[in-house]
Amino acid sequence: MVFNVSVALTWILFLALFPMAFFWLRRAWRVLIRRDFSEVALKHGESPPDPAKFAPYDLAVNLIAGAVIVGVIIAVLLGRLEYNTWTAIAGSTIWCKFFAGFALSRHAHAGLSQKRKT
Repeated sequence: MVFNVSVALTWILFLALFPMAFFWLRRAWRVLIRRDFSEVALKHGESPPDPAKFAPYDLAVNLIAGAVIVGVIIAVLLGRLEYNTWTAIAGSTIWCKFFAGFALSRHAHAGLSQKRKT
């Protein structure tokens, strides 16, 4: 048996989808049900001055990304998606979630950086 790097990377990507979906959906659960805003729009581990203001946006980002990843996992397990399709969907979802979370955290802390300079 020959070790194939592309097969190994495929398995790593697929198995990594499980904890990503879990953590993203758990964050959405904490915001929606528990009203815990401690992880909303963090920048350097600090919450913004009013995290409840940005909680709906963080909820939407995490809920949509988690649901898409769960959908991809189910479709792959049922054999409904080809390799190129599910890797494209998963990869795009991961990158979009990271960019949206980054933009949200910077926007939530924008006024704070202006106050520090003066």
